[in-house]
Amino acid sequence: MLTAESLTNVETPAVVIDLDQVERNIKEMFTVADAHGVRLRPHIKSHKIPELMRLQLAGGAIGATCATLREVEVMIDAGCPSVTLAFPPLSADKIARLVALREHAEIRVTLDSVEAATVLGQAAGSQPFAVLLEIDTGQGRLGRPPGAPSVELGLQIAAIPGVRLIGVSSHAGHAYAATSQQDLARIASDEADDLVRTAEELRRNNVDVREISVGSTPSARAGFGLGMTESRPGTYVMNDANMVRLGVATHETCAAFVLATVISRPAPDRVVIDAGTKMLSSDGFGGDDWVHVLHRPDLHPAFLSEEHGVFHADDPATAPAIGDRVLVIPHHVCTMMNLADEVHLVSDGGVTDTVPVSARGH
Repeated sequence: MLTAESLTNVETPAVVIDLDQVERNIKEMFTVADAHGVRLRPHIKSHKIPELMRLQLAGGAIGATCATLREVEVMIDAGCPSVTLAFPPLSADKIARLVALREHAEIRVTLDSVEAATVLGQAAGSQPFAVLLEIDTGQGRLGRPPGAPSVELGLQIAAIPGVRLIGVSSHAGHAYAATSQQDLARIASDEADDLVRTAEELRRNNVDVREISVGSTPSARAGFGLGMTESRPGTYVMNDANMVRLGVATHETCAAFVLATVISRPAPDRVVIDAGTKMLSSDGFGGDDWVHVLHRPDLHPAFLSEEHGVFHADDPATAPAIGDRVLVIPHHVCTMMNLADEVHLVSDGGVTDTVPVSARGH
């Protein structure tokens, strides 16, 4: 079991990742997906490091999903054979970099406009870009609504030279606002229904839609078996306090932490650590147990400033003393990882390697 006491050689504050738990999380998600015939293409924006991507590939993933072109470059350089860029590139320099990357790996692009498809098609040369149509299944971010609006756009994109529409895609980001397992099941079911009926209508119009791709850790397991061909969860590999809140993880299945030192006990019931928003981020601030101290249910977050974390202790007599160390589960692991320059990889309770967060900041 990973404990703060076993990491005495690590200077705080620091991000540590429990590789043993990461591998368990990878195996669990692949096993459930594979049982339903769903391929995994995990979103690596959650960790941004090749070392975890390689573990995911070894654990059955068919490739990676990336949010930025820099992530695509880092993962292909690390040996990823197939990448979906889930963000439409529009500038000439980004498209030129994307074209060059196709010499080293399969590249697919998710988009939601004729404009994005046109600029991709113009740069494609003799090899059309494989694209997926982004559909808004409830989050209200990218994509048109399912059904006729998306079918109309899909037919326009399918007619553009230099692109090949291979599938439909969505991100049920509104699942993060779910209040129950029933909510998650409903969101996953609605998303699947919206994508399947839109894909069927495109097929009736002679578009060869082969991929029905969804992506959201909270709704992933609830959606398996509902008609999708591919799932793109990201957070599951490490989990975080938000996934615990949503009921799709436990504190024990979390694998990424900030290791921090207690630097002050200015009041009997107050514990101050050397990690604040610059390590843990401010995402989720003010929610119930929005960050969580591992193995210390008696500590409750009061607030974070930039360099300090302030916690309330239920029992001052048993609260950690100045100099003691704690492991803090972030509310949002993806943001925490993007704030870190490097992370310490831990196995069997000890540090095995320290690696840069290679794609952070881009």
